[in-house]
Amino acid sequence: MLKVAVLVSGGGTNLQAIMDAIDNKTIRNAEIAGVISNNAGAYALERARAKGIEARCVSPKQYDNRELFNKALLEETQKLNPDLIVLAGFLVAIPPAMVEAFPYRIINIHPSLIPSFCGKGFYGLKVHEAALARGVKVTGATVHFVDEGTDTGKIILQKPVMVEEGDTPEILQRRVMEQAEWIILPKAIDMIANGELKLG
Repeated sequence: MLKVAVLVSGGGTNLQAIMDAIDNKTIRNAEIAGVISNNAGAYALERARAKGIEARCVSPKQYDNRELFNKALLEETQKLNPDLIVLAGFLVAIPPAMVEAFPYRIINIHPSLIPSFCGKGFYGLKVHEAALARGVKVTGATVHFVDEGTDTGKIILQKPVMVEEGDTPEILQRRVMEQAEWIILPKAIDMIANGELKLG
């Protein structure tokens, strides 16, 4: 059974997609060991607790500097003893020490087709704003391994989503979640849990 730690900053829609996929057996042989958020007010923590999943907050505000926060984040994650760490809308740069501790065992969902609209500064609505400003006709989502860079790790899965006339960043964000993110993130976890994707 693959033990998964989910790291999330906000509402937890991708976390919900993972929990639903475990419930309906779209994800086989995996369980969520715990959820960690950098935001005490994240609705994702409520979603986890409602399912009886251990949920905790590790916020930079609790620490005097980034180094202490990074150390605490790593320690709290290690306490869950996960086989896989899933960044499901986690808006914190993963410290190099965590990448070293979990090589090829951290995956992220990014709301564009990497290498478009990714890297430093591209997160949340900003990705969709940039896609619309550029006038692309197709966007989508990417699941990738996390390395020391920002959105530079090896790509696992991608799914395209059409941009439609009259889209706002919010409308496009919702379509990308529904048509891509909530499909390929659970699929990637299932592939890893069942040996269809090699970690490394």
